[in-house]
Amino acid sequence: MPFSFFCTCPRGLETLLAEELGEIAAQSRSLTVHRPIPAGVHCSGVMEDAWRINLHSRIASRVLLRIAQGAYRNEDDIYRLAHSQAWESWFDVKKNMRVDVTSIQSPLKSIEFATLRVKDGVADRFRQQNGARPSVDTKAPDVRIAVFLDARQATLYLDTSGESLFKRGWRTRTGEAPLRENLAAGLLRAAGWRPGIPLLDPMCGAGTILVEAAQISAGIPPGARRHFAFEQFHGFDVQRWQSIKNACSHQTVPTTPLLFGSDISGDMLRVTKHNLASAGIPFDIPLKQIEAQEIRPPTDTAGIILTNPPYGERIDVRGERTVDDKVVQFYQHLGTTLKQRFPGWTIFLFTADMSAPRLLRLKESRKTPFYNGPIECRLFRFDMVAGSNRKKRDDANTAD
Repeated sequence: MPFSFFCTCPRGLETLLAEELGEIAAQSRSLTVHRPIPAGVHCSGVMEDAWRINLHSRIASRVLLRIAQGAYRNEDDIYRLAHSQAWESWFDVKKNMRVDVTSIQSPLKSIEFATLRVKDGVADRFRQQNGARPSVDTKAPDVRIAVFLDARQATLYLDTSGESLFKRGWRTRTGEAPLRENLAAGLLRAAGWRPGIPLLDPMCGAGTILVEAAQISAGIPPGARRHFAFEQFHGFDVQRWQSIKNACSHQTVPTTPLLFGSDISGDMLRVTKHNLASAGIPFDIPLKQIEAQEIRPPTDTAGIILTNPPYGERIDVRGERTVDDKVVQFYQHLGTTLKQRFPGWTIFLFTADMSAPRLLRLKESRKTPFYNGPIECRLFRFDMVAGSNRKKRDDANTAD
């Protein structure tokens, strides 16, 4: 009988995650991907499929193994559901644990109390079976139990990932408000980028987009440099896990640079270089200290610009939101640069600033909603028309 898994992801990336999981499933005879729902994708398979998803998924945040589901009316019902599960068959009483409860339209008044009742149910089960109860560690637990409550049903999950999967194990230095790795990977997929297409990030910051693209190009699995919670479970086969990791095929290192980054800050470029080295990138990525408004195409072949610009300063004036003059000038200058120097390129700006197209004086061809944590953002796409096509479009606009 297959296990049921729920792979969580940042809001807006559910369809892209389902697509990625389908590619992982193509390498497995047992993994089945089901339809995406808000906040994630359901799938089913054997335990090794959860290992593979944790190792290979660049978009998932966690891989949750469903343990039980049942109706509830109060906290005592949730306690009984937790107490009735054979937790001792999954992990040792000496492992410390953490319980996290999330809810949508739950009738319970206190999620904190529901969390406590789940902890009590698990602990009392262990004490009944083993004569001892596991310790609780909210900061660095060996085992995480996730609980989801809707209006009527409680679902218990065992987290196979441990720390969130966006923590790849390479990042030791960041800038302010760094873009999470799995969101960066989702943006690359949404932009249609793949190895072989020139990619430029002119506001690269700590280099998250470049690192993700470089690891994809090199065939480095996102989970290759970290540990997972499933390694703490009973029956974990170290040798089998090592063979799965060893089976990962690395790609041919490109001989001509196709990934490029720049930033106005020399300090951030040093952070980017450090992060690329920590991520094990086996080839050089040209980095240049320059203002984004002054960039030029790094290759003769048109490619993709994908960047996450600073969201900009906002000033309240008598209750109105106004844009700082420097921000206006920055966007206008950048828009002119893109139109004049990047014909044939496709530009993707990921930002929470919904006024970005107007400030750039460019018309987006597509805008896709995503969330950066709790912040609602858009991925704006701009198609820079090249040569005679631009002239035809300008002539048509004149005729109108």
